Amino acid sequence: QVQLVEFGGGMVQAGGSLRLSCRASGSVFSINVMGWYRQAPGQQRELVATLSRGGDTNYADSVKGRFTVSRDNAANTVNLQMNSLKLEDTAVYYCYVNNLRRHEYWGQGTQVTVSS
Repeated sequence: QVQLVEFGGGMVQAGGSLRLSCRASGSVFSINVMGWYRQAPGQQRELVATLSRGGDTNYADSVKGRFTVSRDNAANTVNLQMNSLKLEDTAVYYCYVNNLRRHEYWGQGTQVTVSS
């Protein structure tokens, strides 16, 4: 089992920046992909950005050039730097991890609200 605790989030004006962090604990030795998904009200959960242990990244088209995902394998953390935030970035952001057995784990979610 892997436990995920998220930090960051909150409210920011459009054009501003926020940083999310997530720390994994438990069976962390087999973690492969770490990253973030989000879910806006009335919408399905969607990929934001992920980063594999080998360094492969995957970004949603809507955040490319604005968001940067990074990880610290020694500290078992994944971060999401969000710049140039837009109103449509408002959502609950979930930390995501999978392991070499393709088991998936989710954080509890943290609210990001972008205001005009």
